[in-house]
Amino acid sequence: MKIAVLGGSFNPIHIGHMALADEVCNQFGYDRVLFIPTSTPPHKKMNDALPALTRFALVKAACRGDRHFVAEDCEIRREGISYTYDTICYLQKKYASSLTDKIGLIMGDDLLPGFHLWNNAEELSKMCRIIIARRPMDADKNRMSRHSNTAIGEYANTVPPEQFAPEDEPLLKDALQLDNPMLSVSSTDIRSRIAEGKAFSYLVPQAVGKCIKQRKLYGYKQH
Repeated sequence: MKIAVLGGSFNPIHIGHMALADEVCNQFGYDRVLFIPTSTPPHKKMNDALPALTRFALVKAACRGDRHFVAEDCEIRREGISYTYDTICYLQKKYASSLTDKIGLIMGDDLLPGFHLWNNAEELSKMCRIIIARRPMDADKNRMSRHSNTAIGEYANTVPPEQFAPEDEPLLKDALQLDNPMLSVSSTDIRSRIAEGKAFSYLVPQAVGKCIKQRKLYGYKQH
């Protein structure tokens, strides 16, 4: 079985995440994509963050009904800072009897400039088949507000993605380039829209929108 991993804060999970995972299965023949919400990301401060278990509940709701998608809570159960290296090591053991290829690690190209700073980045690049997904450069443009996340530590000083060439990073020389749809949708914008009473229902999976409304998440108010 071919397994790929899509990690993130998923605050909240949205249609862009789902379309990306679907494209990975379609283009590269992966049987499963594991959606793994982070507990505490090492590279950013999350703003307007729901509790980890609540974010995981939204991910479970999004994955329900698609046999290719699985919600995995290993980083939440592990607690502390969520290092991808630890997660891949865990998954290699968990799926040892069924893996037929390296685990695919899906990354947005906006994360590439800071990849060398990741915990055990060199070893991680050998353990995984890195899959680079295109992300619209304007997805978070003009979204700087209290709803935006903040890069921390060394990650705050990496070059802008548009100035970074993946071929110049040796750790990414064997990466696969995904030809994914360029959907200009972001969790930051969705949180902002919900808080401001704007429409958001078609930016998230239907089950996720229902949960947000029922539980009044992100400051949702009935209009």
